[in-house]
Amino acid sequence: MVLRFRLLASLVLLACAAPLTAREATSLPPEVERVLAERRVPASALSVYVREVGAAAPLLSHNASVSRSPASTMKVLTTYAALELLGPAHTWRTRAWATGPVRSKVLDGNLVLEGGGDPFMTADRWWGFVNNLRQTGVERVSGELVIDNSYFASQGDDRAIFDNRPYRAYNVLPDALMVNFQTVNVSIAPDPAAGVARVRLYPWPSNLVVDQELRLDRGACRGGRGVVIASPEGPTGRRLSVAGHYHSGCAPLTVTRAVMRAPEFAYGTFRTFWEQSGGALGGGLRMGIVPSDARLLYTHDSLTLAEVIRLVNKFSSNVMARHLLLTIAAEKAGRPATTAAGQRVVAELLAARGIAIPGLVIENGSGLSRIERISAGGLAGVLLDATRSPYSAEFQASLPLAAVDGTLRRRFRTAGMEGRIRMKTGNLQDVSSLAGYVYAASGRNFVAVIMVNYPGAELGAGEALQAAVVNWVFGR
Repeated sequence: MVLRFRLLASLVLLACAAPLTAREATSLPPEVERVLAERRVPASALSVYVREVGAAAPLLSHNASVSRSPASTMKVLTTYAALELLGPAHTWRTRAWATGPVRSKVLDGNLVLEGGGDPFMTADRWWGFVNNLRQTGVERVSGELVIDNSYFASQGDDRAIFDNRPYRAYNVLPDALMVNFQTVNVSIAPDPAAGVARVRLYPWPSNLVVDQELRLDRGACRGGRGVVIASPEGPTGRRLSVAGHYHSGCAPLTVTRAVMRAPEFAYGTFRTFWEQSGGALGGGLRMGIVPSDARLLYTHDSLTLAEVIRLVNKFSSNVMARHLLLTIAAEKAGRPATTAAGQRVVAELLAARGIAIPGLVIENGSGLSRIERISAGGLAGVLLDATRSPYSAEFQASLPLAAVDGTLRRRFRTAGMEGRIRMKTGNLQDVSSLAGYVYAASGRNFVAVIMVNYPGAELGAGEALQAAVVNWVFGR
């Protein structure tokens, strides 16, 4: 499917769009050449494209047409497409339906929860959903809790497929009713008086069993906090093991773990919050779709898309970016949304805008992929087109600000650069990239894309090359 999409996208874009530049000026600045030599990175592993906004030709173009792994800078394309296709005010809706009458605060039937693909249904927002639903006058549900997640096609259950770490939040898969990124915060605090280390979860799904085999060792906090392992029972299991040793002199510790499948997690956390609010559920979980005769009880609106893309880009959320690609598919190609449909819609948008990206490969739109590919010149074309968009302010505001926030808060802290660089970072094994806008000291505005694909690039060489390029551009 990916190979077929790559061929189709290349043919469409080559037929409908002209190259971004007629020829490439490949001479690198001396300071960049110096870093390449110092880090022993061949120039062939580096792609750079720099162009002043409004200029007819690039200031610097080096290997700009080479398709490379972009890592998380692929989110630039995904958030740009979502903003252009859906608009900044777009929201996702999560709905609750009743399949029977409500008498004396008792729903005589099933309660159906319909997921609308909300990418930011945090535990606190889910708690708000539950309490607002309670305000509709329902206290007890006699039937089952039915979850309708058909807005998205199934994305499978294998969270280990990327790097065999299914418990990591960055590997969570999209689901139309994703709650709190399917993660729990496991908090561990020593209680010397009782001689134990106490474990707490938030949120704590009612259907998640926690096996505690954690021993408290008295004494100072040596070698960190001790040895603590919080291990879920596989990517779909309903057990979490917390084991190891913890020193009584250590401060509290919190780790985040992805657990369970999305529907079971949504059900378990809903039940926990529902019962905490004084409600009762008579039945268990069942998957299904909203019946045609169901009655709407409550609708919860998400954050706006403009707010969501700020979270996606500033904090590089993979699962939220994947939700954006699927939402594009659902709204523009029909439901249930598939990644293939999202790929097709984005390719059509690029062709309509005259942005040629030969060799473009979109797998999931997040950059957490071994096969996604884009060129520096192609990504620069997206950034340049975004400056002409009526939503340019929203898009640019979504990117991390140098020395201020997001993934750039500790970078480019030289006097005068703070807040003048808006760029998305990207790092994977052997990949380091940076893409966005540089507002130079002269007042000129540049688009810059720097991509390094080379063994160990993410261990410092990539950032060193990016710093050399950005500093050079900032001085123009």
